Amino acid sequence: MFNKETVKLGIAPIAWTNDDMPDLGKENTFEQCISEMALAGFTGSEVGCKYPKDVNVLKKALNLRELQIASAWFSAFLTTKPYEDTAKEFILHRDFLHAMGAKVIVVSEQGHSIQGKLDIPIFTGKYNLNDEEWQKFAEGLNKLGALAKEKDMKLVYHHHMGTVVQTTEEIDRLMNMTDENLVYLLFDSGHLAYSGEDFISILKKYVNRIKHVHLKDVRPEMREKVRKENLSFLQGVRAGAFTVPGDGCIDFGPIFTILSENKYEGWLLVEAEQDPAQANAFEYAQKARNYIKEKIGF
Repeated sequence: MFNKETVKLGIAPIAWTNDDMPDLGKENTFEQCISEMALAGFTGSEVGCKYPKDVNVLKKALNLRELQIASAWFSAFLTTKPYEDTAKEFILHRDFLHAMGAKVIVVSEQGHSIQGKLDIPIFTGKYNLNDEEWQKFAEGLNKLGALAKEKDMKLVYHHHMGTVVQTTEEIDRLMNMTDENLVYLLFDSGHLAYSGEDFISILKKYVNRIKHVHLKDVRPEMREKVRKENLSFLQGVRAGAFTVPGDGCIDFGPIFTILSENKYEGWLLVEAEQDPAQANAFEYAQKARNYIKEKIGF
């Protein structure tokens, strides 16, 4: 299926400590987190809120456990702030990731985002950009993509619940308005399923532009609870709307087949924000790793 030399398996630290709600997993240390990642059989990680900011300190801790940094989230504000503000922060973020050996930079537009708003319903409170805002947004992303290219890195855009790029229509518009050589796509199965999109159709359509993959599963009964009770995104996380591959409603077999047939190279990264007091991070990391091994053979 996949070439083990060009496809790597990682997991996000958000299952151990939640960046947006740090009370979830506050007891879990950075060292425990990365040790359990390695013990579960993963070789990479994205950067979490407890990770050291010093490149040498972080490299030493990861090298001891034979882990690499795959990428890290970057919040852009291209629709609500001057481009220069975002570009300045992006360059610092880019240079840190480059020093850590990462090849992709995960970017999500947080201008007008409701994903971190505890009191706004995720299914009814989303903001929609107008034509002028779309133009400003696309131009800004192309510029950030060019900055990434300076370091031989790729900007991968993260469609995300509660942001201005969530739906199929919005993903299509983003892809059409940006330069295919500067702006790539992060495919996140969980966010697409949560939103109600046809994630297989999106995967097939943009598979050659997808350069980073988040493997996230969904508990449909919890998603329905969020919709019926008008809960926010973060309330949904606390309720257990997300889980790891093999524990929710998504069959990842077809996803892996499409990616492998199109010779995908890069990271397959498990990301499932849950309350570790309810879903032990190490236990669920092992569950995800066993499921992936069953599906792809390694």
